[in-house]
Amino acid sequence: MTRDGTPISFEFFPPRTPEQESLLETTWRRLVRFDPEYFSMTFGAGGSSIDATHQAVLKLSSDSGVQVAPHISCLIDSEAHLRHFLEEYRAAGVDRLVLLRGDRPPGSVNAGPFEHANELVGFVHERYGEQFTIEVGCYPEFHPESTSPQTDLAFFRQKVDAGASGAITQYFYNADSYYRFVEDCRQAGINIPIRPGIMPITNYRQLARFSAICGAEIPQWIMRRLEAWGDDLESIRDFGLDVVSRLCEQLLRDGAPGLHIYTLNRAHATEDLLERLYPGS
Repeated sequence: MTRDGTPISFEFFPPRTPEQESLLETTWRRLVRFDPEYFSMTFGAGGSSIDATHQAVLKLSSDSGVQVAPHISCLIDSEAHLRHFLEEYRAAGVDRLVLLRGDRPPGSVNAGPFEHANELVGFVHERYGEQFTIEVGCYPEFHPESTSPQTDLAFFRQKVDAGASGAITQYFYNADSYYRFVEDCRQAGINIPIRPGIMPITNYRQLARFSAICGAEIPQWIMRRLEAWGDDLESIRDFGLDVVSRLCEQLLRDGAPGLHIYTLNRAHATEDLLERLYPGS
């Protein structure tokens, strides 16, 4: 937690090479000074890093002393494989999970035991009860496959009813979308904490690519400025820091239950953001 008690969490992806392993270690060691509530470790697009995630979680948990929340998606290939992971996580002291449907490769058909995230949540919750805190994902600007805000909210409700006790949003830059989503949830009787996901802005092309895949909107007033700077990364980083720090200040002032920061396994932008939010930290 930060000095004012705000819970923060940092998201990483599993390294694939010795160079990536070294970068991840450097990153978490620089960020641990902010006293995170937990680290999370992604599952990999298309389920491509299932075992890499497992090994990275166990190593990071052991080395850092920080609670690590592994992502598990419906791309897991069997209930037996899932049980094996959960038993090893439990033995290692891991007590938080992020359970997701996951992004399927284009044209693929899910061959695993779970089609939707609520099924995965229900399986874990029914067998392990309160041994794991279960976080799920949600979309203030709506899932790219959703047909309406109502269906999006209904699917989210299914995950909560199945046993989720917290949620992390996809990143966004329009605070009103988060406020409206939370308000809709409360009116629907969904009262779990909904922690906003925060993506620092450091590279426009990368951000545009991510946003096109996940459905996150880049407001035009931000996009046009980023486009105008082209390859001027210093100007992009300075502008991005202003935009994201103001967004975080507004969210926290209005009662958001913490921040979940997508680090992309690099420390610099996250450090700059938190030092802007909490000078002297």
